[in-house]
Amino acid sequence: MDELRNQPHSVEAEQGVLGSILLDARCIEETAALLNGDDFYLPVHRDIYDTLCAMFAAGDVIDPVTALDAMKTRGVYKEPDSRNYFHRLMTDTPSSAHVRHYAGIVKEHSMRRQILDTAADVSSMAAAGEEAASDVIDAAEARFFALRAHQFPRTLTPIPEVLTQVLQHVRAMYEAGGRLPGVPSGLPTLDSLLGGLMDGNLIILAARPGVGKTSLALNITAHAARFAGKAMAFFALEMSRDQLAARLLSAEAEIEGTGLLRGALTDPEFDRLGTAASALARLPILFDDNADISVQEIKAKCRRVKNLGMIVIDYLQLMHGTPGKRYDNRNTEVGDISRSLKIMAKELNVPVLCLSQLRRAPAGSRDHVTLSDLRDSGSIEQDADVVLFIQAVRREDGEESAEDEMELIIGKNRHGDTGRIRMGWNKRFTRFFELDWRHDGL
Repeated sequence: MDELRNQPHSVEAEQGVLGSILLDARCIEETAALLNGDDFYLPVHRDIYDTLCAMFAAGDVIDPVTALDAMKTRGVYKEPDSRNYFHRLMTDTPSSAHVRHYAGIVKEHSMRRQILDTAADVSSMAAAGEEAASDVIDAAEARFFALRAHQFPRTLTPIPEVLTQVLQHVRAMYEAGGRLPGVPSGLPTLDSLLGGLMDGNLIILAARPGVGKTSLALNITAHAARFAGKAMAFFALEMSRDQLAARLLSAEAEIEGTGLLRGALTDPEFDRLGTAASALARLPILFDDNADISVQEIKAKCRRVKNLGMIVIDYLQLMHGTPGKRYDNRNTEVGDISRSLKIMAKELNVPVLCLSQLRRAPAGSRDHVTLSDLRDSGSIEQDADVVLFIQAVRREDGEESAEDEMELIIGKNRHGDTGRIRMGWNKRFTRFFELDWRHDGL
């Protein structure tokens, strides 16, 4: 009984919800979008509500007789306690008309219990001393943000409200004189086909190892930071932030990367280096090189970024899934990660550019890359709004062209056309640029 008194709960409100549904089965349509079984404090109430929800999902008739029979099937029926308790629930409920109010009380107490549980977990993590304080803070923020997301579930929106939002966006773009609606990538043809990197979109940039996807992502990030005027958050799970900054300097100053890191520079190169560093220092680019990070932690960090414009992640296969969640296999975990990335893009309303590895090509293979080459999970293709591939240009005889010619393939574009764009690749300066060639379709 002490436990009951110490934990936030309302037995009466829980009984009101269950009694209302037993009196009028239509009430579950009001509660199903707000409550789940775990929101009920008493185990017997959880068992009853889970049974009623299962019946609702199956389209079964819900009344006291059928509900009791379903509880027998689920193995949670106790004779005669269950029958007597059903009778009590129905007689003690004043009116099913107040079910939404009862459900709100149940949800409020459930949230308070979850807050207490989360605070206790964070306190235990901090006391154990096994993780850095900054990691404990990140985990705490991720957990609390997840609670907030579940506190206010999305509801159906009338079309006039949706149309108003769309028209406001169209008017803003019309008054802007046709400016790109999305974040500019710096690749004109790509921006023309995509409209820029659009808010709320998950964009996958995939390539086999060593093709230059990190360099292209850095090129896009620098251009977007310079011309979009918003902060770019770059999460690097493989490279250090120093290595990333060195690549940006190499591209900006047009200095070979290996010579830059060795300090083997001519006087003109050293002068260009200072100018490039000053220019880059003014760009709102934020680096995080934590090699062990989840989508939840990225979301928590990005919520604190003012005027966030885009999130870049290098790369998907190095990420891990939801902390504490167990997965049957790596494909399932990667699928959960890709879904979480798409959800994050929508919640934060920014483009998420996520790099991805492709399966290694079989020896002697000359085939173009396809969506099926995405490594570890077909969910990546399903969740992405745009999928981009980088590969070497093939000559008519099937051989690869010069090392400095690449193709950027738009393999999927949920909102427009696909196609191929030929690019130049200056490997010395880690810089990509468009060539005067484009092929529509795949």
